[in-house]
Amino acid sequence: MTQAPAEHRLLAALEATWPAAGYDAQAGWLLRSGAGGGKRVSAASPLGPAPDISAAETALRAQGQRPLFRLCAEDAALDARLEARGYARRDPTLILAAPVAALAQRPELVRLFPLWPPLAIMRDIWAEGGVGPERLAIMARAHGAKAALLARMSDRAAGVAFCACDGEIAMLHAMHVLPAHRGKGLGKMILRGAADWAQQEGARWLALVVTEDNSPARALYSSCGLRPAARYHYREETDHDRPADSP
Repeated sequence: MTQAPAEHRLLAALEATWPAAGYDAQAGWLLRSGAGGGKRVSAASPLGPAPDISAAETALRAQGQRPLFRLCAEDAALDARLEARGYARRDPTLILAAPVAALAQRPELVRLFPLWPPLAIMRDIWAEGGVGPERLAIMARAHGAKAALLARMSDRAAGVAFCACDGEIAMLHAMHVLPAHRGKGLGKMILRGAADWAQQEGARWLALVVTEDNSPARALYSSCGLRPAARYHYREETDHDRPADSP
């Protein structure tokens, strides 16, 4: 079986295809400015094994953001420090990946359209799924090859997704199928169509993120051959008091 890209490479592709509004490296952290785009573009990530947590808290609050940290398996010691400070573990997340050659299937052109920029109807569908202007701005910030994917069924717009490439890795984001069209194979069509588009752009892998507790989505992705290749979770500040001697 072909070896999936390494975790650090998948995280780099995630960053490139779903970028924050701003970045600042200080006190051993990569600080992100999310501009309302959600946790993925707002969390701080460690740049070394023992970054200064207090400095990150101060900097994030100065940006108007509540302290939030994204951690991987190699950050176990830092994870324990944050837990001791009262930070709760949130949203364990998987990065799934599959070779585009095994996944790609060119859909009928009347059923799936890759285009950029997105049409108004696509923005409406995304809005129905909770993807508003802040996340559309993230898509606009992504550099390199990218496409908004419009899926149609019964001559009506029925689903959307965003796909962007970072070298040999294409990342699929913000897939949403309207409730009236679920259970009809549109999710698989979008996945396979995204892989076909990515293959034409020179990518070798299609990857996406999904929370561990999203069983329906994980079942869909698994049925298409996507497998876990990396994982991360967040540590989020709670309202509990921290121990006075915490680092």
